[in-house]
Amino acid sequence: MDRHDQSNEHDQLHESEQQKDWLDTELGSSNREETMVRTETKPSFVSRMFPGLVGGVIGALLTGAIAYPFIDQPATSVSDTNVTSQGTPVQTSSNVSDSSVTNAVATAQPAVVTVNNFAQTGFSSEAVEAGVGSGVIYKKEGDSAYIATNHHVVNGADKLTVTFNDGTTAEATLMGSDATYDLAVLKVDADKVPAVISIGKSSELKPGQTVIAIGNPLGQFENSVTRGVVSSTSRLVPVDTDENGQADFNAEVIQTDAAINPGNSGGALINEEGQLVGINSMKIATAEVEGVGFSIPVDIALPLINQIEQTGEVNHPSLGVSLRDVSEFPPGYLTEQINLPESVTAGTIIVEVQQNSSAAKAGLEARDVIVKINDKDVSSFIDLRSELIRDTDGTVDIEYVRDGKTETVQVEIQNANGSAL
Repeated sequence: MDRHDQSNEHDQLHESEQQKDWLDTELGSSNREETMVRTETKPSFVSRMFPGLVGGVIGALLTGAIAYPFIDQPATSVSDTNVTSQGTPVQTSSNVSDSSVTNAVATAQPAVVTVNNFAQTGFSSEAVEAGVGSGVIYKKEGDSAYIATNHHVVNGADKLTVTFNDGTTAEATLMGSDATYDLAVLKVDADKVPAVISIGKSSELKPGQTVIAIGNPLGQFENSVTRGVVSSTSRLVPVDTDENGQADFNAEVIQTDAAINPGNSGGALINEEGQLVGINSMKIATAEVEGVGFSIPVDIALPLINQIEQTGEVNHPSLGVSLRDVSEFPPGYLTEQINLPESVTAGTIIVEVQQNSSAAKAGLEARDVIVKINDKDVSSFIDLRSELIRDTDGTVDIEYVRDGKTETVQVEIQNANGSAL
């Protein structure tokens, strides 16, 4: 190669390098060192959808797992009704029972009767039905059976009949009655008696205990049964025994919310053993009062029923005095005429003492103010009379005020007819 050729080659090479430098200047050299630049790039469509897709799949799986026990059930189908040959639905027996109450009723109900009171009216000689109540067969002895009922059920009767549980009727004889305790005893032939009730103890009753009343409410619903509880084992309820419009005795009774309506009087109050614990007697009948009925405790009734059965009456004790309550007099009269201390605000004043009476023999006098009997406060003559009647040992301790001084005396009680108890 000659010098000229080398010069040309050199020139071409130089010219080529200049062109390359120009390209590098305009476009950037491909041999430059690459510079790292932090840039924000947008994710692809698939990368954006993938997390949501996974979450949806997981949620669906969880929902299916929870719902599976409920949805994996066969569809409920209603089968045809089981019917009789006549096409009526078949009845099924209930397994629910209250055996204590139903058994008690089944035991006692045959011994409860309906008492029919017949009386003559006007100028007619024929007795017509004057009232209806209930009664309880409490005793059978030989050819006779005895029924306890209320005095007000048989009062004024010219004729009495009883209707038994099976619907048969028999004439009844009145053995006697007592207005104070509202008790009476009837006698019937024993051959017609279907059952005799078992006698329980009212002293064993407790508040809240279940009791059942059986009787003939309204005189037309024989063998009716009502259920309730003992609201109180002992209530003192003022009653008007001589029907003069003034209470004269505090009856001691069982309070119950078992329904006791007119016609139930004289019927049975039983416990869950089917035992007689009371003789249904009265109900407070006002629009504002509901579920307040009363029954004579059998512990009180039984000895009185026995007296009526044996003698035709109850032997009521008597002091042999006439009384007026302290509350009836103005304070000035009590301090000036009776010489009663102002601290004494209750009691009953002896107005008159009968000769040879219990009070006379004990030395009690007119104007004495009785304030206690057997250590129980006396606020009225009702308190005194009620405690006298309940006393059983024949003597009572009486505390009284005479001329401003308080004294105590023991009194031997006689019957109202003057004989000893």
